[in-house]
Amino acid sequence: MIDIERLATWLDGLDLPGKGEPVEHAFVSGGTQNEIYEIRRGPLHCALRIPPPTAPASRDQGIHREWRIIEALAGTDVPHTPAVAVCTDMSVLGRTFYLMGFVDGWSPMNLQDRKWPEPFASDPAARRGLAEQLTDGIALLSKVDWRARGLADLGRPDGFHERQVDRWTAFLERVKGRLIPGLDEASAWLRAHKPLDYVPGLMHGDYQFANVMFRDGAPARLAAIVDWEMGTVGDPKLDLAWMLHTWPEDTSAPEAATAGYVDLTGMPSRDELLARYARTSGRQVDDFAYYCVLAKWKLAIVLEQGFQRAGDDPKLQAYGPLILKLMREAADLAETTGYRG
Repeated sequence: MIDIERLATWLDGLDLPGKGEPVEHAFVSGGTQNEIYEIRRGPLHCALRIPPPTAPASRDQGIHREWRIIEALAGTDVPHTPAVAVCTDMSVLGRTFYLMGFVDGWSPMNLQDRKWPEPFASDPAARRGLAEQLTDGIALLSKVDWRARGLADLGRPDGFHERQVDRWTAFLERVKGRLIPGLDEASAWLRAHKPLDYVPGLMHGDYQFANVMFRDGAPARLAAIVDWEMGTVGDPKLDLAWMLHTWPEDTSAPEAATAGYVDLTGMPSRDELLARYARTSGRQVDDFAYYCVLAKWKLAIVLEQGFQRAGDDPKLQAYGPLILKLMREAADLAETTGYRG
């Protein structure tokens, strides 16, 4: 729990509404890396994001990194939570934290029995809008002038693709896990290929339905992209592949209902969303196969760390077969694609 008296004293020193009034708070969500609290103080209504006491010290830098991104998005057309205030003074709550505007809406992570809320459950046309809005969000993010927004030092865009295989295979070595079939084949293919072009941009790092919020009601409206802990300056088209690498080719087929953690039945096809991204972002997508291999390969490696540390956690244990499937798909795509970049 957070120390409300210390928080109130800190808030009193800021130029924010509600000064001197009682602070109301409620726990919203949290895990090993971050906790989120809803904060109300008079007319002030925001969310507080903070690492839990047990999180590693590096999360304080990560929290400030997230803050820099949402602050930089102010005034852009990228849906995001408004930046309110940040605190790096450990004497206040013991960790770096920030306040962001509270978003009224819903998250696809909170669906009951994988069912979309109405009218999206019963109206296929409205449901298509969810995927279109999801695509537009990442396309708009790719257009942000990250240099002009003060984010030139956020990542290392030069040599982004040249570093991927060495960086993530070294990460996998540290995990000291099991043999993963397809790893060597997919890694070799990624070393031998590259995108048709590479235009650095701001990227989310884990872009998917799980990390956005929508406004209530129809038509579908993206309220905010959230959870920026993997945000960096790199290749935005990897975000696109992260979103689409498991998207079914035929969303009218039965497997569309079970392809992911949300029901994709009746959504636009992957090709339709690729074309939409290209129109909105101004980036070509002819090299999508390269990014798809990279996304499957990288996600398998990232998830392997959790699997190796699963212990008795059934959620992390479930990563085991998924990781093998992803790596096999990466290797199979590398072998069968006609992409020669």
